[in-house]
Amino acid sequence: MKGIRMKRFLAVLAMAGAAGGLPAARAAYPDQPIRIVVGYAAGGTTDILARVLGEQLGKELKQSIIVENKPGAAGNIAASYVQDSRPDGYTLFMATVSSHGINPALYQRTLGYDPLGGFTPVAMVASIPLVLVTNPKLPAKSVDELVALARSKPGELNYSSSGNGSPVHLAGAMFAQQAHLDLVHVPYRGGALANTAVMSGEAQFSFATLPGAMSQVKAGNLRALAVTTQERSPQLPDVPALGENAAFQGYDINTWNALLAPRGTPQAVVDTLSAAIKKAMSAPSLRQHFEKEGAVPTASTPAELESFIRGELDKWAGVVKSVNIRVD
Repeated sequence: MKGIRMKRFLAVLAMAGAAGGLPAARAAYPDQPIRIVVGYAAGGTTDILARVLGEQLGKELKQSIIVENKPGAAGNIAASYVQDSRPDGYTLFMATVSSHGINPALYQRTLGYDPLGGFTPVAMVASIPLVLVTNPKLPAKSVDELVALARSKPGELNYSSSGNGSPVHLAGAMFAQQAHLDLVHVPYRGGALANTAVMSGEAQFSFATLPGAMSQVKAGNLRALAVTTQERSPQLPDVPALGENAAFQGYDINTWNALLAPRGTPQAVVDTLSAAIKKAMSAPSLRQHFEKEGAVPTASTPAELESFIRGELDKWAGVVKSVNIRVD
């Protein structure tokens, strides 16, 4: 009798499980919306690229992608938040050259996250050049003429930036160092204000992000003298690369975006995300939208991205030390 009752009990349990009465095995990833956390306010280049990527990535993964903005401290707040999130693949970070290149060298006491140990690399997303822009009324129509003008007026030319320690700030500091110039750095609260300062004449030049400056360059409100990458930009093919100038050989600043997950995210989840991002990055609509924003769409394996970030951390640590910039 006991044996019969036990068999009936097990049968009931089996039926209950089949009917949903018992917890089922976890569905394959992803089975819920994924968040991409951006360390800047909505409307900026990083935010726009994250939303374009999220739309296409959602199609590949057949799941909703939500972009969440957590601005503050040059992206450090968002990076810290994602590092401390559950490593399940549902919270990702849109990393930048600031968060995983420059900031670790600037914020040595107050960074709040481990750029290598706190994250699992997933995939590179985009590279974005900076462009050296001047006020069109400035009597300098080339890099050589700008250098000559700065040397004739030591301490009189201002360059604007999107903030202390920003890629734009470091680009100007590197420019001054390599050409042995005495320039005045004027930080603003964001790239748009820095560009406006050049257009109004408050500052004479800046190293603007290409997406933020391109429309003003084409409208004639800013004059583009050079891009900061090794090669010319497809969006501004007639504008030389700064490295083409003999005085600036080796000068190379390329801002970028990549997706990272918290350290400890399962490898199977990382592989799924990486493969989906690779497919998303090849979509013609995404590529067209990225290029419209002045960004070059790209992709990588997780291993390639980890190697790249290590190189960026080493590079920018050297730059920050050489130009002697301190934040904290």
